[in-house]
Amino acid sequence: MKSLAIIALLAAALLAVTGCETPAYTATENARHISRNWSYDLRQTTDDWNRLWLQDHPSRNTTWSVQ
Repeated sequence: MKSLAIIALLAAALLAVTGCETPAYTATENARHISRNWSYDLRQTTDDWNRLWLQDHPSRNTTWSVQ
C-alpha cells in the first residue's frame, strides 16, 4: 500500500512537471513570429512617418494586411 501511494505521488509529480517544461513553439517558429512582428512594426512606422510629413491622407484604415 505504501509503495502504491509513492508510485501515485511520483506519477502525479511527473505529470505536473512535464506541462511546464515543453515549449509551445520551436526555435524556428519563434523566430518567424518575431520576424513577422518586427516587419509589421516597421511598416506601421513608415506609415506614421509619412503621416508626420503630411504625405498620406488621414485615415484610420491601414494599407497593410492585419492577421
